[in-house]
Amino acid sequence: MTTVIRQDDMIDSVADALQYISYYHPVDFIQAVHEAYLKEENPAAKDAMAQILINSRMCAEGKRPICQDTGIVTVFVKVGMQVQWEGDMSLEDMINEGVRRAYTHPDNVLRASILADPAGARKNTKDNTPAVIHYEIVPGNTVDVQVAAKGGGSENKSKMVMLNPSDSIVEWVKKTVPTMGAGWCPPGMLGIGIGGTAEKAAVMAKESLMDPIDIHELRERGPQNRVEELRLEIMDAVNELGIGAQGLGGLTTVLDVKIMDCPTHAASLPICMIPNCAATRHTHFTLNGEGPAVLTPPSLDDWPDVTFEVGENTRRVNLDEITPEDVKDWKVGETVLLNGKMLTGRDAAHKKMVEMLNNGEELPVDLKGRFIYYVGPVDPVRDEVVGPAGPTTSTRMDKFTRQVIESTGLLGMIGKSERGPVAIDAIKDNEAVYLMAVGGAAYLVSKAITNAEVLAFPELGMEAIYEFEVKDMPVTVAVDVNGESVHNTGPAKWKKIIAEELA
Repeated sequence: MTTVIRQDDMIDSVADALQYISYYHPVDFIQAVHEAYLKEENPAAKDAMAQILINSRMCAEGKRPICQDTGIVTVFVKVGMQVQWEGDMSLEDMINEGVRRAYTHPDNVLRASILADPAGARKNTKDNTPAVIHYEIVPGNTVDVQVAAKGGGSENKSKMVMLNPSDSIVEWVKKTVPTMGAGWCPPGMLGIGIGGTAEKAAVMAKESLMDPIDIHELRERGPQNRVEELRLEIMDAVNELGIGAQGLGGLTTVLDVKIMDCPTHAASLPICMIPNCAATRHTHFTLNGEGPAVLTPPSLDDWPDVTFEVGENTRRVNLDEITPEDVKDWKVGETVLLNGKMLTGRDAAHKKMVEMLNNGEELPVDLKGRFIYYVGPVDPVRDEVVGPAGPTTSTRMDKFTRQVIESTGLLGMIGKSERGPVAIDAIKDNEAVYLMAVGGAAYLVSKAITNAEVLAFPELGMEAIYEFEVKDMPVTVAVDVNGESVHNTGPAKWKKIIAEELA
């Protein structure tokens, strides 16, 4: 029987779905993080997961984005062969119109992150279009749609390899995950595609992440085929690495491992691995001709009652008065509460500053003795000072770090996850410091910001240099003035602890 589906129903459903996933985590993810939180033994990792859970509930209540990076939209569409469309737009145009409406919704503006001409001008499309769309034509008279938003922090850590048929997939994953760093914001999920061709493996890896977290059920009933065996083997192997939440070291790095496979050439073993971060965002709906999709919000009772407690010995600092001598006392792993004024600046701002320095030009802001926060915030709505403003992956700024510190007198940096050797050497040589804020807690972080104004490069939009005034913004000392990194020491320590417990 033929089903008639209106183009407006598709547009409205995509728009509603993207708004929905911007502020609602899948409930299975919340439950899995809470379970990991309860069993975590590393206090730093446990605190990070507490912030993730608190942020998640706040976003559900405030209907604001879980992460400042509201992602590139990925859609999987299965169109029944007996579907007839009522409208004059292509299906691609319908989906992109839904994206456009979702990302410009006045009550919950989402951050436009999509740049056209990626190898050239990299100009923002302003509405987050176009989406990446995968189509299947299938039997039936409905349209099945899976919608996801993928942030750069996790998407950029995707890995692909063409193994020999005799190679071990588990060993490749064990070797590869540590090279991904912590910019993908663990604890999350790994999606793995096995077989087909290179591009097929990548699509399968992405699609596998749409499945619910169910590895605990698999473990209870036992694996029934090689793919299920691999899921368990890989999950155990990755967690035994000790990377932990936010790369701080701990018992849980992944909450589930998803695998899709398909036949491949006799000489081939293509593998793609894509992580989902702590801001995992996806949903599923079906259109059957009876109007737009109805997405039922989860109950607030689905969120655990978790608090983030600041210890008595926590260091509270005033950024307006801090000196180079003060930061020499800061120890790796300690929690610091930031107060006062900080600057912001990420890739585009750093590139511009370095170009100005190379040309002998004076910078529009004075960085001497100041801290810079690597962030591209969401625009504010209603009475907000700024929208969700969580940290971005700091390693992207590594190549600029030495020149910026040595040319400006910058004292400290705040970002997400680890710093690479080049940045650590620059920090050590100049007795600067690097602090880590929790990725996946963007709305929570924004509540610590009491004032925000653009100081320079307004043409860069969210990548402009802002000045934030903050009150008790929690961060962790990730690299101290001696160049010690918590992302090196933490996982090494917990890998050893886990190995000893398993022995």
